[in-house]
Amino acid sequence: MPKQGRIKEENTEKEGTEEKLVEESRKKINLDKEAGLVEAVLFLESEPVTVEVLSNISQLAVDVVEECLEMLKEKYSSENSGVELVMITGGWALTPKKEFWDVLKEKYGNKNEGRLSRSALETLTIIAYKQPITRAEIENIRGVPPDNMIRTLIERQFIKDVGKKDAPGRPTQFGTTKEFLKFFRLNSIADLPKLDEKQEEKFILAR
Repeated sequence: MPKQGRIKEENTEKEGTEEKLVEESRKKINLDKEAGLVEAVLFLESEPVTVEVLSNISQLAVDVVEECLEMLKEKYSSENSGVELVMITGGWALTPKKEFWDVLKEKYGNKNEGRLSRSALETLTIIAYKQPITRAEIENIRGVPPDNMIRTLIERQFIKDVGKKDAPGRPTQFGTTKEFLKFFRLNSIADLPKLDEKQEEKFILAR
């Protein structure tokens, strides 16, 4: 290709890139009002909200809502913001940043967010990582009967009966709930921290 032709083509590509950047910048500027609307909906909703629900409430297109969410995430990522935009159980929610919530949750948390005893937390951890799991399997791991802890966790709505195991006596199996994910600010069970080798070995040997 002649040198002049290459230069012309490069200039055309450069102009196209600049126009695209200008258009994206203009789009973001024009979405300030829409982002404010989405922010207001998130503020008023007490539960995590999916993009589809946000679109329905705000009467904005799904792609516009997604762009607004990106703008809000950037806005709340600054150090002087006390809240953040996070995905919990498949929906978006405005929540206090973790370092602040650890201080505030005792006063502002709901009844499910009271302090768990060490035994209850240990039992909940076992269920979360090894679900579905039976009472006998939990006892094999902890070394003590889990009945009281299971009752407490069910009352807190952190665990539930998820069916019967295909084994003699068909024992009840337990698993975590949506309330568990919300309390620990998780989008799904896949977001649980990884177990170290020692913990994993302990769980495997007890099964």
